[in-house]
Amino acid sequence: MITTDICIIGAGPVGLFAVFEAGLLKMRCHLIDALPQVGGQLSEIYPHKPIYDIPGYPSITAQELINNQMKQIAPFQPTFSLGERVDTLNRQDDGSYVVLGSEGSEIHCQVVVIAGGLGCFEPRKPELENLTTYEGKNVHYMVKDPERFRDERIVIAGGGDSALDWTIFLSDIAKEVTLVHRSDSFRGAPDSAEKVFNLAQQGKINLLLSHNLQKLNGNGHLESVFMTNKSKEEVVIHTDHFIPLYGLSPKLGPIADWGLTIDKNAIEVDTFDYSTNVERIYAIGDINTYPGKLKLILCGYHEASLMVQSAFKYVYPEQKLSFKYTTVNGINAF
Repeated sequence: MITTDICIIGAGPVGLFAVFEAGLLKMRCHLIDALPQVGGQLSEIYPHKPIYDIPGYPSITAQELINNQMKQIAPFQPTFSLGERVDTLNRQDDGSYVVLGSEGSEIHCQVVVIAGGLGCFEPRKPELENLTTYEGKNVHYMVKDPERFRDERIVIAGGGDSALDWTIFLSDIAKEVTLVHRSDSFRGAPDSAEKVFNLAQQGKINLLLSHNLQKLNGNGHLESVFMTNKSKEEVVIHTDHFIPLYGLSPKLGPIADWGLTIDKNAIEVDTFDYSTNVERIYAIGDINTYPGKLKLILCGYHEASLMVQSAFKYVYPEQKLSFKYTTVNGINAF
C-alpha cells in the first residue's frame, strides 16, 4: 500500500500545481490518472496547441507547460499511478481514505483531491451518417501532431476556442484550411475570433459561416465535405482531412457514486477552500462548479492554492499553518 498525505485524482496542469503548493507546506502527494502519461487533456488532446493566458508566457505550447510544471514539482518527489482509473474510496475510522485503483493500487491518504478535468471524456461528434467510415483515417477529433497536416487540405468544423485556435495555428502549416461554423458568430475568445476573420480577409483561410454539414464523400478515403448555406444551396469543399471540434462530452464515471453533490456532471464546491460536501474531499479545476466559475487553467491554479491551505489541518492537525512566500524563503526552506 502506498502511504501519502494527499491523493490527487488527475495529473493535468491543475493537479500538478496542487503538488507544488502542497510541497511548500511539506505535504506529500500521490497522483493517479487514467491516462498513461501526465498532462491530462493538454498532453492527450492538444500537446502542440499554443496557450496565451499563462502569466509570464506570451505563448507556450500545452506540452511545454506540462514539462515546466514537472520540473517545478520535482523537488517535492511526488509519486504516480498512471494508466489507472480510481474505482473506490474507502473511508477509514480515523477519517482518512484508502483509494483503490483499477489496476490494484491502494493509496492511503489523509485528503483526496479530485482534479480530473472533465472526468472521463469523449469527443462530441457531428450527426453525419457515414462519419464512422472515415474515422481513424481522415476524420480527427483532436490534433495531436500538427505536422500530419502539413501541405494538406483540411476542413475544421466548430465555433469554440479549440476550432478557432487550431484554425489559426494550422493556417501556417496546411496547404488549405477551411473553417465551417453553423452560426454567424463564434463562442470562442473575441481575440481569437478577430484573428480568424483577419486570416479570412487576407485569403489565408476559407471561412464559411451559417453553413450546416450534410455528409462526407469519398471512396474509402475522404474526398470532400458536403454542406448547405443559409439559402439551402449545396456547397462542396474538397479536402484531405475533416476535423470536427465540438468539444468534449464529460462523464464522471465512478466519481458519481461517491456521495458528492453533482450539478450537470460537475462537483459543487465551497469557494472558501474548494471543499466538497464530503469531509476531506476537495475538487479543483474544470471538474468543479460554483457561481461565477471560469474553466481556465489560471483559475484552477488559484483553487489549488486555497485548497492546500485547508487540507493542511487534516495532515498536520496539531500544527498551526504559517504561510510563507517563496520569494523570501526559497523552495528549499519549506
